Amino acid sequence: MKTGLGHNIRIPYTAALVFALLISGFTGNIQRADAADTYEIDTAHSMIIFRAKHNAVSYNYGRFNEFTGQIVMDPMGIDSMVEFEVKAASVDTGNEKRDQHLRSSDFFSAKQFPVITFKSTKVSAKEGEEDVFEVTGDLELHGVKKSITVDVEITGQAKGREGESLIGFESTFTINRSEFGMTYGMGSVSDDIRITVSIEAAQK
Repeated sequence: MKTGLGHNIRIPYTAALVFALLISGFTGNIQRADAADTYEIDTAHSMIIFRAKHNAVSYNYGRFNEFTGQIVMDPMGIDSMVEFEVKAASVDTGNEKRDQHLRSSDFFSAKQFPVITFKSTKVSAKEGEEDVFEVTGDLELHGVKKSITVDVEITGQAKGREGESLIGFESTFTINRSEFGMTYGMGSVSDDIRITVSIEAAQK
């Protein structure tokens, strides 16, 4: 795995904020100083995309169509947390034959391991980088659980139609699929997989 999956993850922030891939965070521009706020991921305006190299020549892209998540933002940064659950069988590369192969035991083993999960264990501001956080958590994929650390970058915050608080974040990171027991086709499909998580969440 490449240094703990990390590049830009933009994390929820409504005064100070949290994330997590998947991811939780918090800044110093505190507008609220009360209890922690809970945000639910808006899957209609969020996306999880991955990229793999084929035959060392071209990049092929895919996405997961079904996932849920919740983010807790603590102004003090103590109880900030993020949880993600992704349905492995929802993998979509735009080619049904390839998608069926990806769901098989050669890759995701979607019947045996139906969900991919992430749960944060630690969130801290990244020194020297405004609105960027380091998030550590447990990623479980293909029945293997590993602790990873990612960078999370806030993308924005606003009010929704009903006056609810909205938060956005994005992260791009890399994992090695072999570290999660996915070793099929290493000669034609790259070991390193780049993942981008772009999320919009609304306060509950």
